[in-house]
Amino acid sequence: MVLSLVSLCAREVVSDHSSSPRWLRWVPRELYRPLLEAAFTSCRPLNVGELVQRWPERTLRVGGRRKQGQTAPNRLCIQALLLAVVRGLSDQRCALQILDLCGLQGDEGGMGDPMGGWSLTVALCTMVVQARAGVQRAQRREGERERKRFSALEREKDVKRERGQWKKERTPNGDEASTDKEPGGNDRERMGSFGILGEEELIKGVRRRMEMERKRETTVTGGSRKETEEKDVNSDVLVHVRADLFVNARSWERVRVALTTLGPLKLQCRHLRVEEISVSSIKTMLGLLPRQGLLGIDVRYSSLGVAGLAELLPLISTFPVLNSLRLHYCNLDFRRDYLGQEEALRDLSLGLAKLQELRRLSLTALRLPGQLRVLLSSLPRPLEILELPYLSLSPADLAYLSCSHHASTLLQLDLSENHLDENTLPSIRRLLSQASGSLQHLSLSGCGLTDGLLGLLLPSLGGCWTLKSLALALNPLSMAGLTDLVRMAVRMPSLRHLLYPNPLEDYQPGLPDLPSSAQLLDWPLDEATGINTTSSQLNRVLIDSGRSDLFLTCDLLNYDKDLMD
Repeated sequence: MVLSLVSLCAREVVSDHSSSPRWLRWVPRELYRPLLEAAFTSCRPLNVGELVQRWPERTLRVGGRRKQGQTAPNRLCIQALLLAVVRGLSDQRCALQILDLCGLQGDEGGMGDPMGGWSLTVALCTMVVQARAGVQRAQRREGERERKRFSALEREKDVKRERGQWKKERTPNGDEASTDKEPGGNDRERMGSFGILGEEELIKGVRRRMEMERKRETTVTGGSRKETEEKDVNSDVLVHVRADLFVNARSWERVRVALTTLGPLKLQCRHLRVEEISVSSIKTMLGLLPRQGLLGIDVRYSSLGVAGLAELLPLISTFPVLNSLRLHYCNLDFRRDYLGQEEALRDLSLGLAKLQELRRLSLTALRLPGQLRVLLSSLPRPLEILELPYLSLSPADLAYLSCSHHASTLLQLDLSENHLDENTLPSIRRLLSQASGSLQHLSLSGCGLTDGLLGLLLPSLGGCWTLKSLALALNPLSMAGLTDLVRMAVRMPSLRHLLYPNPLEDYQPGLPDLPSSAQLLDWPLDEATGINTTSSQLNRVLIDSGRSDLFLTCDLLNYDKDLMD
């Protein structure tokens, strides 16, 4: 990655924090962004805090999709950013109104000590609550000052009242005469002036309340009460915080409190990920989110069951811009016969039909053999991303998919761990032919592809001229079949990443003739023969073809197709 001159200079500027008092007050607003990026890259949390606290623009976006080789921001820098946002609420130099942290989270335990999704969610919720507590403390201090001011005013009025009381003096004849002035006298006028001051303060308060009531009534007549309440709440918000939230049993209560806290920071969720919580808790969480903001829902390791998912779908459909639904290991199993299964499947289909903007559907290990037509045919618009790993797809499912209205619009397709054989191969070839003009990412890992099956499939794979990444890990291929695969790959001009399986020759003796993906994953490799030998042979094919932009890897754990864009 080539750095610009501005980026290089920004890194040099933030490298010495002791010099920040000299340049921070004079830096133009156009340089805040490169300075902040340099502070994140160089892990300078103090500079991050100083820049964010006086951020000169209305919007600050930190996060998003990272480029290849770029790591997530350091945990200390993110914490400094969040603290600076709270401090900036009382800083007149800060113009921040929208803080966008979507995509900021990294992988827990990754390089550079990034902040994972769960930790970031907890930190955001803490920030929202602390900001509200800070406002309450400021209000209490202001109220105390007001109380002291009015107490002093009352004491002054009492002193003036005592001085203006009726005074009795004796006359030269010995008679007592009052020196009190009449009600229109100067002392009375002074005493009355202090009384009027208190009345004016009271009148101002009454007028203010009357104006607020009239404004509220006018708004209610023009719109619904719920819209009015939302406007009243948003009128007190100084900064809207957009983020992806990760909720499980440990963070559920904190997220609930943060979403219901009224204060200067308002938390908005773009993508919601929930793990290991009940259907009722998921429904409660969805009920707390604004209707317009949610783009994606990811439910993992929660025992929904078919009935639970059918119960959630009507609530999910109330989010009008929702375009992604991901369900991973949610205990949906249609391989077992039970009473009411057909009715539950019908409810599921009707619920999916209400997701008008859905573009991504991910179903992992739900065990739905023979039911793909019922689910996908009910979707009103074609999908762009379809992930169906570990779904036990039947030949009828793949035949439907190859002819469905989704086939020609797919950008990403994942059929990993669904067994392919001679019976399903025609459907796969027809599917690839339909998707050849749009498909960019394809995964057929762990599908049982042998040299013979792959040889029949290679012409269809080579016809996908828009393909950027291809994953074929954990398939029982020999070195000869793997070489044929790479020779086909170098003729695909758009292909940038190829995840290939270790050839059978690289494993230690004892492996079955047709091993499963689980056996290939667990069986030890023969370090003596050479993974390096395999890599050298494949790289030689690349060199001979002149392709230096195609990346070959057998590292299944670190393979990430999202880095391609």
